[in-house]
Amino acid sequence: MDETQLRLDGNAAAGLMREVFVHDMTAARGACASCGNIGAMGSQHLYMSSLAPGAVLRCSRCEAVLLVFVHAGGRYRLGLRGLTWLEVTDPLEPVEQC
Repeated sequence: MDETQLRLDGNAAAGLMREVFVHDMTAARGACASCGNIGAMGSQHLYMSSLAPGAVLRCSRCEAVLLVFVHAGGRYRLGLRGLTWLEVTDPLEPVEQC
């Protein structure tokens, strides 16, 4: 199987992330620790298979691994090693302009 057949839009991870996070994580922004690219998690590349216990989200610019999400053995494990930071907007509070 070719890797491009496994690549989905990062928005496909919404169901997985909704199980752990209260907010819509596809709208959350993060910075790639490898290339510095800043973007919404929903705009990154998701690799997953129906046979795998999880998914890998890669930077849409440099393809570095941003996060690994696994659900197995009654637990969720989230590795954010490839993100410098992850920012979630609070829907109840106005966003300050910098």
